[in-house]
Amino acid sequence: MGFDLILKGGRLFDPGAGLDRVADIGFAEGKVAEIGDGLSGGPERRVEGFLVTPGLIDLHTHVYWRGASLGIDPDAYCRASAATTLVDAGSAGPGNFAGFRAHVIERAEARILAYLHVSHAGVFAFSNRIMVGESEDIRLMDPVTAAEVAEANRDVIVGIKVRLGRHASGAQGMNPFHHALDAAERAGMPLMVHIDEPPPSYAELCEALRPGDVLTHCFRPFPNSPLGPDGKPRREAVAARARGVLFDIGHGKGSFAFETARAMLAGGFPPDVISTDVHALCIDGPAFDMQTTMSKFLAIGMGLDEVVRRSTTEPARAIRRPDLGTLAPGAAGDAAVLSLEAGAFPLTDVTGETVTAGERLFVRGTVLGGRWLDAL
Repeated sequence: MGFDLILKGGRLFDPGAGLDRVADIGFAEGKVAEIGDGLSGGPERRVEGFLVTPGLIDLHTHVYWRGASLGIDPDAYCRASAATTLVDAGSAGPGNFAGFRAHVIERAEARILAYLHVSHAGVFAFSNRIMVGESEDIRLMDPVTAAEVAEANRDVIVGIKVRLGRHASGAQGMNPFHHALDAAERAGMPLMVHIDEPPPSYAELCEALRPGDVLTHCFRPFPNSPLGPDGKPRREAVAARARGVLFDIGHGKGSFAFETARAMLAGGFPPDVISTDVHALCIDGPAFDMQTTMSKFLAIGMGLDEVVRRSTTEPARAIRRPDLGTLAPGAAGDAAVLSLEAGAFPLTDVTGETVTAGERLFVRGTVLGGRWLDAL
């Protein structure tokens, strides 16, 4: 058969599908077409010595480029991070989602999906100078319209977003959550919930989430850390996971600490999903991109197979898109070409702690819809 692109001789690494072998992979008509030895019949790229994983899925991004102050350029980020699917986490709400869709989602090279904010205007005041929590003013909560907009845009909207905590919702506690839950239930969609400093507490939020809902910023530093007074995972978090709640990193500017992560891993509680919460205030550090955030987990002892699975298979499951995050023939024709290099690499969390990693991931190229994109 004819291929639009063949990657030759890479280590095909898709832990979610149990794939780990040196082989060729061919793409045709925007999909993975065939895996095998000696494939021919199309343009070729030599990728010997590199990892070829499914295209990375960044479950928490802000890519309302030039429409929201926190937005970054999705296409530049896709090429730099090998993240072929970018899930925007509430940059837009029902009042401005039409603009986000028309001017960014439909024009971008990268695949963009979205959690729709229950706030009418989304995250509208987020910068180095102005920081107004959109969930603090309950007049902005718009669950009925959010459900209507989600229903009308099911091809790209994957859930409802709300931000809770002292910075995002002031003294409102769980009040904005109930508006978001109303929207999610009307639309039949999961929630993604941001948590920063209390109120509400981490435990209170865990007890309210449903199976399939996502708690993002799950490895925060104190306050509202997922660790109990005994230094172990909170029982409320353990109970939430047992009933199907998903825990997402959402690194960002203030939401990932090595100290928290080490204790959670030691307590048998890894994250379900590794994501960046990349936005205008953290793309130049401390979050940077997917490969940097993934490398931080390698640095504290998580295996490469688990890091890749939590950056491909598991976010695909969270957004209910089994065609993504896999190299299975017939799936979307996305792949990340990565190198895993040895050395001494300083990696810094949001508290300023720096860990020197002995190995680190780097992007060498990206395949999006069967097309090769050079790394930036």
